[in-house]
Parts: sequence; C-alpha cells; structure tokens
Amino acid sequence: MPCAKFAPAISLLLTGLTLVFAAHPAPAQSQTVLINFTGSPDGNNPTSGLVSDGEGNFYGTTPFGGVFKTGTVYELSPMGHGGWKEKILYSFTGGADGALPYYPVMRDSRGHLYGTTLNGGASGRGVVFELSPTGGSWTETVLYSPAKGQVGSYPQTGLIMDSAGNLYGATLGGVFELSPSGSGWTARRICSVAAHDAIVAGLAMDATGNIFGNSQATVFELTPNGKGGWLKHVIHKFAGGPNDGRSAEGIPVLDQAGNLYGTTQSGGLGGGTGNGTVYKVSPEKHGKWTEKILYFFNGGSHGYSPFGGVVLDAAGNIYGTTGSGGNSADGTVFELVAPVGVGDYDEKVLWNFDGTDGESPHGSLILDNAGNLYGTTYFGGSAVENGCLGNGCGVVFEVTP
Repeated sequence: MPCAKFAPAISLLLTGLTLVFAAHPAPAQSQTVLINFTGSPDGNNPTSGLVSDGEGNFYGTTPFGGVFKTGTVYELSPMGHGGWKEKILYSFTGGADGALPYYPVMRDSRGHLYGTTLNGGASGRGVVFELSPTGGSWTETVLYSPAKGQVGSYPQTGLIMDSAGNLYGATLGGVFELSPSGSGWTARRICSVAAHDAIVAGLAMDATGNIFGNSQATVFELTPNGKGGWLKHVIHKFAGGPNDGRSAEGIPVLDQAGNLYGTTQSGGLGGGTGNGTVYKVSPEKHGKWTEKILYFFNGGSHGYSPFGGVVLDAAGNIYGTTGSGGNSADGTVFELVAPVGVGDYDEKVLWNFDGTDGESPHGSLILDNAGNLYGTTYFGGSAVENGCLGNGCGVVFEVTP
C-alpha cells in the first residue's frame, strides 16, 4: 500500500524509547522487588516495560486487573525514606474508554501519557488514549476509536510521537499515523505488511523522522519520499534456522551512530524453532544495511526466548531479559559485554528469577545513570490471589550492580 503523509523530524525525548546511557555496571549483586502486583485494585501480569520521566518516577501498564479488571496505568515514585509508592493513574472500565492495555505508554514534554488498548472502545477494536494530569488526578481522553474496517483496529504496539505531535503505532497489518485535525484526529495507514508477516513489535524513530520496526520476518524502515508520502525499505529479512533470528517481538533501539538493535524470540541455536537472538543492523553505503547476530541464546542456564528489546550503555554493552531459562527456568536479566576491538560479545547472566522475585519478564529494561536496571515480570511475586494469571501477579524489579 502506498505510504502516506510526511512526518517532521522527531525529538527522541518524545518517543518513550529514549536510550539511557550510563557507565558500564559491574555484574549485578542484588535484585529488589519494588512492588508486587495484587490484581485489584492495582492491576496484574504486566506485559510491557517502564517509561521514566527523568526525575526518578516510572510509568507502566497492566493489561488485567484494576477496579474493573480490564487493565490499568500506574506510576511508581521513590519515597524519601526508602521504598516505592505505587499510584493507579487510571483503571479502564472495558467500555468506550478501552480495555487490555498490553503495551507501554509514552510521555511527552508536558508530562502527558499516550498509549493504546487492544480491545474496548466504541466498536470493541481498541483505542488510542491520552492521560492528562489535572491537579492530583489524571483524566483520560480517547483520541481515536476505530470502527469496523477502519485503520488502527486492534493495535499491537505502543506509540511514538514526532515533533509536530503526530502519533504512530502498528496493527498486525501495518503502521498507522494519527494527526491532530481541528478538534479531533485523522487516522491513516502509512504502510502495510503481508498477512503472514504480522507486526507485533514496537516502533522507533530517528532524528530525521525515519521510522523503524520489525515484523515477524523482517526489519523495515519507512522514509519520507519528499512528496508527502512514505517509502518502505526492507533492510533485513530474517532467515531463521541456526544462523539467524526469527519472530522479532521487542521494541527496536537506535544508537547514536544509527545502528539498530533488537531481539528475536526464536531462531538461532537450539532444537525446534531455536532459542532466540540479539541482532544489530547497520547502515552501509548506497542505502544498504548489514545484519550481524551479536548473540545466540543457548538455552538452559543462559536463558532463552527474549520477548523484550534491549538497552545500551555508553560503552556499547547491551542489557535485556529472557522470558525463559536461567537456573530456575523463570527467566533472566542478561548483559552482553562489548568486545574490545575485534571479537564477540560475552554474555553475563546478571539475575536469575526464581518465581518469588518475579517470573517471565516480557518488556524492555530501563538503565539509569548509576547502572541500575528496572523492569517488570509477567508472572511471579508474592501475590497469587485476585484472579491473577499463572504463578503470581507479576512484579516491578530493580537489579543493582
């Protein structure tokens, strides 16, 4: 499908995907559970990671739980005497306001939060929403609620925003744009993917307004065509098998040199469909890109099936999570130590989850300036009541070097 409207250059601070650079931390010595989700009223089983406001507060979503059991948006704030305070900013009712916010929120320069829900809305096909702080409370505004056959039905990702305030997200079938239009918003699909090649990962945008994303079998770039539209370039096709990844699900991340990093949930080493990979795609001359697999997960105690994306520090070391494997088979937090000169990345398992401290992390990590890592787990923790899924309601955790 032809691509649509040109998006102005972006401020990376508005995407909710900003890289946080810090000194390379030493191997982790401890893990702390910041909160245990309980299902009601605070939500349960988070599938996405956190967003920071740069002042030490975090924001996230849970697709389940809350007052109406159809998901929440929450804030975590550090308390001066130690510990963390959780505040539910919004509980979705499951009606016109949306239901099942599986994906991360993004935060703009005014402190407003934007996100998507998979279901709910006027036609049950999900919504794009904004949460605005008003005094000590938050107000939800549904920016877009697609009807049957409209663009943006059942969104599969969170959002990114350009400097003009246009929002971008993805469904299984392609990437859509929402543009402010008078008192409302105009939606359009700017690119499509084949039915067998669904998009289930997030989007990233560089400083010149190019959009990057993953489908199940490709890494793609959308670039302005100079005529108000977009051009789609497939910059890598995943081959799967023992030599390449397959099934990218995490949010891709750009470094300052324009290289793109991400994970694949399968492909690479191991039996069946493989244990997953960490990859890097680098721009070359004449618009070409080259992919390199930085790490093949071996399974077992090394972990496997990374669902989330990665985060980089200033030295080029890479941090992420695996949803399975580790010493207790409940997932890991890992570091890939960058080689000095020519060589391979060396994996270090920084933390093995054992269920009581979390289980099966799905979202990307945040790395602060002290080298501390923050994230969420889908299962695990101390709370197992209130309709939580599987073994526990999930946690927010910190891994400290």
